[in-house]
Amino acid sequence: MHTEYPRTIVLMTDFGVHDTYVGQMKGVILSLAPSVQIIDLTHSISPQNIVQGAFFLGKSVPFLPERAIIISVVDPGVGSTRQAIAVETDRHTFLAPDNGLLTAIFQTRKIRRCVSITEQQYMLPLRSSTFHGRDVFSPVAAHLATGVSLQELGKAIDPGDCITIPMPQSNSCDQGESWDGCVIYTDHFGNLVTSLDSTLFDTEKHWMVRVGNGNQIPVVTTYSDVQDQELLAYTGSSGMIEVAVRNGSARERLGVKEGYPVKISIQS
Repeated sequence: MHTEYPRTIVLMTDFGVHDTYVGQMKGVILSLAPSVQIIDLTHSISPQNIVQGAFFLGKSVPFLPERAIIISVVDPGVGSTRQAIAVETDRHTFLAPDNGLLTAIFQTRKIRRCVSITEQQYMLPLRSSTFHGRDVFSPVAAHLATGVSLQELGKAIDPGDCITIPMPQSNSCDQGESWDGCVIYTDHFGNLVTSLDSTLFDTEKHWMVRVGNGNQIPVVTTYSDVQDQELLAYTGSSGMIEVAVRNGSARERLGVKEGYPVKISIQS
């Protein structure tokens, strides 16, 4: 075996952890490449939510090991004519359906090569039309991890021909006095992660966040800046503005879900 191997394989899906899907993927990988390390990035992407998956992937990539092979499966079009693609950047290799899930990668990373995965010898011999995570992406990742080159997986394609999707953004119509965005997802603690990018805001000014038509929520540094059970907004670990309740759940308090509008403005 080549001295650069074994490699790390990272899994990100919307499969959840109550069923056996993730375990089957790991079983396929380790059957073909028993020495690899596997990282579960998350299996809690909201079902079929490609935008959320693309956001998670873009924010997580800087913290993944060099040369990791990253399988991303949020695939409402599984079994259709959509391509399965392999994308190599200057640091990682990505395997995913060509449905926009790699949008942040195409927008922010240096792409070295991209192929359409078509060579069946690197897939399982019997393939379900609804579980390409197990039958296509997992064995392909294992073969890559043990020395198969990207070019062997299929025909080279132009990265510019791959599908990208609109990503959540912050928009201002008053020269930066206020910004509009939305809730991208709610985390395990009930914190609302928004599309409001904290790098857009002048930290010397005092900002307030409004979720829907609710009360204004102060932007502070951390949870201890407010009293127990009070609402607060802050810059989260992803660099985006988040809304939380100290020792509570903003999701339950505010009753909001993904896509709900949020606005940040300078405190008057």
